[in-house]
Amino acid sequence: MKARMTAFVAIAVIAVGANFILGNAGFSSQERSAGPSVRLDN
Repeated sequence: MKARMTAFVAIAVIAVGANFILGNAGFSSQERSAGPSVRLDN
């Protein structure tokens, strides 16, 4: 039971960390596919 709870906590920490890192890395489709002449609403 202890190993299962540790695994659930590890999955949650990895998921939140990956979401934060990838969200701030600048790899969104908006940033990748828009050129300097495109005006996007922020």
